[in-house]
Amino acid sequence: MPMIYELSSLRRAIRNGGLKCLPEMIGLYLRHIGWALRYFRRRTPQGTTPKEVLDFTFGPAGQLIVPSQLWSEIEPLLKLLYEKKPKVVVEIGTKFGGTLAMWCAVAHPEATIVSIDLPGGIHGGGYAYWRTFIYRRFAQPKQTIHLLRRDSHLASTLEDLKHLLPPGGIDFLFCDGDHTYKGVKQDYEMYAPLVRKGGLMAFHDICSHSPDQDCGVDQLWREICTRHSSREHVENPNQGMYGIGVLEL
Repeated sequence: MPMIYELSSLRRAIRNGGLKCLPEMIGLYLRHIGWALRYFRRRTPQGTTPKEVLDFTFGPAGQLIVPSQLWSEIEPLLKLLYEKKPKVVVEIGTKFGGTLAMWCAVAHPEATIVSIDLPGGIHGGGYAYWRTFIYRRFAQPKQTIHLLRRDSHLASTLEDLKHLLPPGGIDFLFCDGDHTYKGVKQDYEMYAPLVRKGGLMAFHDICSHSPDQDCGVDQLWREICTRHSSREHVENPNQGMYGIGVLEL
């Protein structure tokens, strides 16, 4: 699991296996860092193809950079973005950085990319501060990346984002933060107006979830998907999790 790299899991591993497991864990961590850095150095000015970035995030990136996605669902979205080459990308909910790495890889070589993620947020929100040093390496040489570790529902976060965005609005907005109905609706109402006409907004977890997961993304999706041109990427309608919905605003 990716949390093997977080301090809480490290302490737990030492408690269960003793200090003898520490060198092995550090060695594994450094190997993943090495793979990541070699991958970023190999990129061309044209970016990385969808297949290359999928192979990396689901493969050599191992437990360091993890996309909480199904390959079959994220691949068509990634291909679409590779064709459109968005110049302004905003992600709400980054967690282990898998999708953030993907957006940087297929976006315009001079894109502005912003991640908003609440430390300690529900539904998996928040990543350790040390990960910011890895996430900043996702950006291509001429891209600009901003990592806002704060609550997307705060008016101050919205205002700070507006100051970071170049003129013209957001080309692609990915919403994968607070999954409660109230939370995801607030993200939609606050940030969708920043997407330019014809731009894309995607939601993760549009499939129906079990009640104990407190996920209302599917409810919001059913309410708004008919208001715009929309498409769904769902491997199995009965899978009980995941699913990606894309709006053209």
